[in-house]
Amino acid sequence: MKLEQLPASKEAKARKRVGRGPGSGMGKTSTRGEKGQLARSGGGVPAWFQGGQSPLYRRLPKRGFNNKRFETKYATINVGELNKLFNDGDVVTPEVLKERGIVKKQLSGIKVLSTGVIDKKLTIKAQRFSSAAVSKIENAGGKAEVI
Repeated sequence: MKLEQLPASKEAKARKRVGRGPGSGMGKTSTRGEKGQLARSGGGVPAWFQGGQSPLYRRLPKRGFNNKRFETKYATINVGELNKLFNDGDVVTPEVLKERGIVKKQLSGIKVLSTGVIDKKLTIKAQRFSSAAVSKIENAGGKAEVI
């Protein structure tokens, strides 16, 4: 076997030089064809593009960790509603609210919000209170107790 009979290696092969005139056989369109998106400078689509159909990464369901499932959700009720539904001197607890059907689901507890006017002395027991709700309840002569 002689040296010139060895198969050519990749290192020895000259790179393709496009756009160097008609004599090279790769002039004019420089192997890009005639017209279209791929013939333009800067043209082409990303490797993940799927021709306008909904892409794979959007078709697959979301997976992995998310803190949202550990979020504490409270059933809310306004002091204005409590004023309408209870009499002066009543004790309002989450159990009473559930019995009467005022609150459907207690979730992680009940939060009392300040929307509305309260003028009755109510003792309200709940897991959370907004600061404005506490001041309205106490101004009416009632108590806001955190369970």
